[in-house]
Amino acid sequence: QVQLVESGGGLVQAGGSLRLSCAASGRTVTIYGMGWFRQAPGKEREFVAGIRRSGDSTYYADSVKGRFTISRDNGKNSVYLQMNSLKPEDTAVYYCAARKGSVAGPFVEYEYWGQGTQVTVSS
Repeated sequence: QVQLVESGGGLVQAGGSLRLSCAASGRTVTIYGMGWFRQAPGKEREFVAGIRRSGDSTYYADSVKGRFTISRDNGKNSVYLQMNSLKPEDTAVYYCAARKGSVAGPFVEYEYWGQGTQVTVSS
């Protein structure tokens, strides 16, 4: 099994930045693709960003392109989400996810999920 623990959420003003981290433990050798999702109150969970194990391919939702950057450190079994120019509509619980397949886009199944970290952007 794989456990994912997110950190780095919080309250920030619009235009500010936050960096989310996700640490994986357990059978991390089975992890290939990793990603970030978010769920705002009253809305469905949506894909935010994904990255292949090699780090050479990344995927982003249109709503965050140019503002968010996903990266990973396989030596630390971690994935990060740098969020800049935050907007109130970015307010949500952000979830880290991992999968056994190499593709890390929005339309594939992720087997492992973290508990989530709250990001609140005030106007």
